Amino acid sequence: MSAKPIVVGVVLAVAAVAWFGLDLGHVLTLESLHERLDALIQQKNASPVLFGALFFAVYVLVTGVSLPGAAILTLAAGALFGLVWGVLLVSFASTVGATIAFVLARYVLRDFVRRHFEKQSSAVDAGIKKDGVFYLLALRLVPIFPFFLVNLAMGLTAIPVRTFYWVSQLGMLPGTIVYVNAGTQLAQIRTLSDVASPSLLGSFALLGVFPLLAKFVLDWIKAHKVYRRWDRPRRFDRNLIVIGGGAAGLVAAYVAAVAKAKVTLVEGRLMGGDCLNFGCVPSKALIRAAKLVHQARHASALGLRHTRVEFDFGDVMARIKRTIATIAPHDSAERYTALGAEVRLGRARIISPWSVEVRNGSTARTLTARAIVIAAGSTPVIPPIPGLSATECLTSDTFWDLSRLPERLVVLGGGPVGCELAQAMARFGAAVTIVEMADRILIREDPDAAAAVASALAADGVTLLTAHKAARIDQDGDVRTIIVESAGQEKQIEYDALLCAVGRAPRVTGYGLEGLGIPIRENGTIETDAYLQTLYPNIYACGDVSGPHQLTHAAAHQAWHAATNALLDGLWHIKPDYSAIPWATFTDPEVAHVGLNETEATQKKTPFEVTFYALKDLDRAIVDEATSGFVKVLTAPGKDRILGVTIVGEHAADLVAEYVLAMKHGIGLNGIFATVHSYPTLAEANKYAAGEWKRGHAPKRALVLAERYLAWRRGD
Repeated sequence: MSAKPIVVGVVLAVAAVAWFGLDLGHVLTLESLHERLDALIQQKNASPVLFGALFFAVYVLVTGVSLPGAAILTLAAGALFGLVWGVLLVSFASTVGATIAFVLARYVLRDFVRRHFEKQSSAVDAGIKKDGVFYLLALRLVPIFPFFLVNLAMGLTAIPVRTFYWVSQLGMLPGTIVYVNAGTQLAQIRTLSDVASPSLLGSFALLGVFPLLAKFVLDWIKAHKVYRRWDRPRRFDRNLIVIGGGAAGLVAAYVAAVAKAKVTLVEGRLMGGDCLNFGCVPSKALIRAAKLVHQARHASALGLRHTRVEFDFGDVMARIKRTIATIAPHDSAERYTALGAEVRLGRARIISPWSVEVRNGSTARTLTARAIVIAAGSTPVIPPIPGLSATECLTSDTFWDLSRLPERLVVLGGGPVGCELAQAMARFGAAVTIVEMADRILIREDPDAAAAVASALAADGVTLLTAHKAARIDQDGDVRTIIVESAGQEKQIEYDALLCAVGRAPRVTGYGLEGLGIPIRENGTIETDAYLQTLYPNIYACGDVSGPHQLTHAAAHQAWHAATNALLDGLWHIKPDYSAIPWATFTDPEVAHVGLNETEATQKKTPFEVTFYALKDLDRAIVDEATSGFVKVLTAPGKDRILGVTIVGEHAADLVAEYVLAMKHGIGLNGIFATVHSYPTLAEANKYAAGEWKRGHAPKRALVLAERYLAWRRGD
């Protein structure tokens, strides 16, 4: 028979005897301590050594088997033994008990704790792998998790017992002193006026201030450890340097400039970044033109005859360039200079936590700043397909160099970018094929939303090859062929142009991260904390380089927080809130969602109810011949609290904004239903979806009573 069950049985038996026999559950309360304090002091004075030994044993037992009451015992130690002896007893008793719990978890309770505290254990494990001693010290100094949970979770890691003991004793000592000192004041409370004594108020105020002081000390220790190999400048040229002039970088520079900080924005390519020059702006301009062609082609649905649109694809692409040029002044160096920011064009390289070298041609200059914001964006991913490097491959960056419409276009990737561009090109008349490895397109959306887009793509003539993998590229003279395979079967597709739209990779090389040792996550993003700080607290990362979303508006949201935190460092830090970040795919119909969709809620095991409203019943959708789509709202069971919304249909990206506002400010479906919406508008769909929820949650008993009352009023 294994010794582990015997050990567990003995420990639990002793704990049970102590708990019930000594009535510790009743004793270990602040009220009970006040009631028995005089009697306990008399017992201690009668036999101080025996009483102290018994107190030590009880404390070890309570902490060793993770029973509640350690905080009360710590206060009691101050009241009974005074500050010096109280601290001495508690410091050793708590550490011995914690080590016992640690050993029990490691050798006996490993499987049990992993099952019941999996999330917390995973967080601790990750910290231990990175920096075990400092991580444990942080947990001890700042009680983010209850100490008993730290003891059990640490037992699941590889940290040595000896290290656990001395770090725990050192880390818990400041808190022990604070609590024992507060306990010394308990004995002084005899009348109501004693409660307001300066010493008592000061002691208990220290309990609330202590976590903040401990965090300050930890931050100082961490900073000292990280920065010790660098020479900090005595003064700085500026408050902030922002690397990258895309969506995130522009917002960060704007925030700093408006706050009257001295800020330098460094951009090595094009102001406005990917969104203005290669992404959001040109793609939406292309989609707008393609939609007009499509509407003209189907104008008979509106009672119009003989409609025809003539176009030249080169003219369409020229108009896109004009659109970019029209918007460009909003993101230009001139505008940001006028706002008060310094803009430098050139390649940035971080050479110390406070220094950035900016090189433009053969000219280089080193700038210093108290803080740095990295907003370097991302680059298109080129998949490692055999033969691809020997032929031309378009990306979302180079697609806009096209001047002629390709007759046959193959799109690799069925995500938002692939679907948007595929549909637009098909509407212009290209024969488009989408190759997607997953079993459906738009894998981040719910199946019904993805199916609605797939149906629309098919109606526009797009061939969808889902569950297909690109195997290789062949080229024979001017004939280019992609070979795709599915379930062991190969298929050959000749094409004139190939677009790789399989995703974007964060731009994390080429500007000095390696030299500083800033960690990169497994997904390729820069590792940051909840406040967007990197390994160096004065260096922040936001946008595509930090994740978790590759969205322009998410980048702007992060950038505001990164710049604010950088400028207020030492005073205040603010965490970005990702709970109500909207997503949108600008196909026709559009798909937009915020919060959880059904797929995510099911994966996270979040309980939810679904309310569904079809746009085919909406007056404005009928008028506009835009009845394809729906509004789907996820709510907490029995409540109108919105967990997430998915909208498919005309202007879905605009319609979801109402739900973003509602979720951000805690407005439920009752609030949306009570809001007056203009008639006839597509926005009424949101109100009617809320009405569907109310209909499904109508108080049946109240309706029965209302029916009887109204019948009585009629004289029935």
